[in-house]
Amino acid sequence: MEYKKMFFPIGGGDELEERLYGACLVAKYFHAHIEFLKSGYCSNIELYNSLDLPKQMTYEIDNLFDAKYKDENIKYKTLLQKVAQKVGIKFEDVPSDRQGVSLKIRKGYRSILVEEESKFCDLVIAAAPPSGNATSTFETAVMKSGKPVIMIPRIMKNFSAKSVIIGWNNSIEAARTLTASMEILKDAERVHVISSKEYMKDEGTMENLMSYLALHKIDATFEVVEITQIPGEALLNNALDGNFDLIVAGAYSYKGLKELMFGGTTKHLLKYSTIPVFMSY
Repeated sequence: MEYKKMFFPIGGGDELEERLYGACLVAKYFHAHIEFLKSGYCSNIELYNSLDLPKQMTYEIDNLFDAKYKDENIKYKTLLQKVAQKVGIKFEDVPSDRQGVSLKIRKGYRSILVEEESKFCDLVIAAAPPSGNATSTFETAVMKSGKPVIMIPRIMKNFSAKSVIIGWNNSIEAARTLTASMEILKDAERVHVISSKEYMKDEGTMENLMSYLALHKIDATFEVVEITQIPGEALLNNALDGNFDLIVAGAYSYKGLKELMFGGTTKHLLKYSTIPVFMSY
């Protein structure tokens, strides 16, 4: 499909400008509009009531937070305008069908807002969480948006999807991700699939996969590789050794603990990948 609108939730932590820059690079590559979501202070009446604070005190606290919230929003908008100009994309007040950048500011809890807003886009962009530990914002973007996600490194100076490596483990998530990435694969100049004997119990699996890609006019190559004891390590090593631009891999949970953790392969990619990862849950 043609990407018209992308969505990027602005999370906390360091490398803010770098993350904004990386997300804008993705939008520019696909000639899409990208909407950034900035969430912030939300007055907590229930907390005030539980502490039995005087109304005047809660009023003053709210005013202080509101002033800080407004100043912070101005700084974010100024920074995003600067980044958009650097990347060469026009900043717009509202999303349009043209390539551009816009900022939506909402009060509330970030993970809740991300779940609400991420449903109205074609693709979610999410920065890799610090140290590879999935944050609530990241988990929500991947698991509750209902959309495919491109996870970008926190610092990314260039983006391309001309050379793509697919990690195939014969799972539901891998199959869903493969289909979701089909348009990207069609436009790629090089597509390479890697798998291992562990995921090829049926001898016809790889032949079926290659035939499926060929139906979409994708001339892919494949390789059966040795995996290590660390899930995801072989995929990342092959991606780096082959100078691939993009990794396509299913995001999946482990033993059904969907809200708590990702499976081993995904966790390894979150922590160590310097290459963007296209995933779907």
